[in-house]
Amino acid sequence: MKESIFIKVIDRFEKAHDLEVPLGVPLSLMEVCKSYELPVEGVCGGMALCATCQVYVESEHELSEPTDDEWAMLDQAMHVKDNSRLGCQIKMREEIDGLVVRLAPEQV
Repeated sequence: MKESIFIKVIDRFEKAHDLEVPLGVPLSLMEVCKSYELPVEGVCGGMALCATCQVYVESEHELSEPTDDEWAMLDQAMHVKDNSRLGCQIKMREEIDGLVVRLAPEQV
């Protein structure tokens, strides 16, 4: 088993950030982005009650299906695309090593 995985986050200025994520600690993508001081607000604290951590999944990784709460939030969010997900709902695990996401525009 790996001790860490790597994900790529493309910020709102097209800059790519390669992030190392330790495994064995239950983190979401939102928490990882915040720990690297990327501009992800996560106003609701990871409860899928806002869309301030919305990302576009650009790699072909299989992620768990969105929950009803995530679908409901995405239905109300701005800038939603077919590949939109809430970063707070993407849990870090070995299978998503190499994941590539792009930060969605701010929810204003």
